[in-house]
Amino acid sequence: MEIEHKYLSVNGLNLHIAQIGKDTLGIVVFLHGFPEIWYSWRHQMVAVAKAGYMAIAPDWRGYGLSDQPQDPQNALREHLISDLLGIFDALSIPKAFLVAKDFGAYPAYLFALQYPDRTCGMVSIGMPYSPVPFSIDQLPEGFYIKRWQEPGRAEADFGRYDVKRVVRTIYILFSRSDIPIAPEGKEIMDLAELSTPLPEWFTEEDLSVYASLYKKNGFTYPLQIPYRVRGIKGINQPLDPTIRVPVLLIQGEKDYVYKLPGRYEAVKDGIMKNYVPDLDITFIPEGCHFSQEQFPDQVNQLIISFIKGHPLTV
Repeated sequence: MEIEHKYLSVNGLNLHIAQIGKDTLGIVVFLHGFPEIWYSWRHQMVAVAKAGYMAIAPDWRGYGLSDQPQDPQNALREHLISDLLGIFDALSIPKAFLVAKDFGAYPAYLFALQYPDRTCGMVSIGMPYSPVPFSIDQLPEGFYIKRWQEPGRAEADFGRYDVKRVVRTIYILFSRSDIPIAPEGKEIMDLAELSTPLPEWFTEEDLSVYASLYKKNGFTYPLQIPYRVRGIKGINQPLDPTIRVPVLLIQGEKDYVYKLPGRYEAVKDGIMKNYVPDLDITFIPEGCHFSQEQFPDQVNQLIISFIKGHPLTV
């Protein structure tokens, strides 16, 4: 059983899709974050395929092997929801499970909100749901998102190094439990030396795959989505922001995102439960931002248990 690759024509772009397994029990669609691509789900795709499901992992537009829009400066987050719907339609998927992380969780949540009849359930890795956007205003100027929101700043910072070094540094920083914040006079890429070892669960071969896939499009679109385009404006969201499908949140307790304003409260104080009635939360005490790569067997088991507990009904 091997992962296969294809391209789908969706919204005028050729989107790259990785796929494995047969949909005997259903379909699971995996949605990556930054600085990731389909490859970040390699462990989960094989596991759910062996469990009887078809696994599909696209590269978002502008990422990996998918086309970059002609005008990435006009990127909108609602394009991602439209692309996801286009993938469902192109592959004739009536209904599927969504597994998402990082910024990929936002279009997944909104897809589940808008199209509950096409969503069996959703697994979020480290991203709680809130209809009210989380604020970063109270974080210092050196906070990486604030830095990368400045037009040209990240481009100049990244441009000092090759793609492999940039991906390496971001992976190292995002794997830590501390929020990436650069002191005055330093840039984000200065926060890790080339001699800093990769996480033990992320190999040089893995890094080479990421670097090779980022060479096609670079970071132009990824700096727009998710960093410079933060809100959803162009879609008609339901008046009721309650998500009516089952949701599993897998929360790494060493994930730096868990320290960002509002995240802990959304999970621990039950705020997310107010908007997601059918919610299960599982904590991974040592889990970092990339828990699906750090602890693949544990995350695979959690995903498979969740989807088997919610069998497909069309």
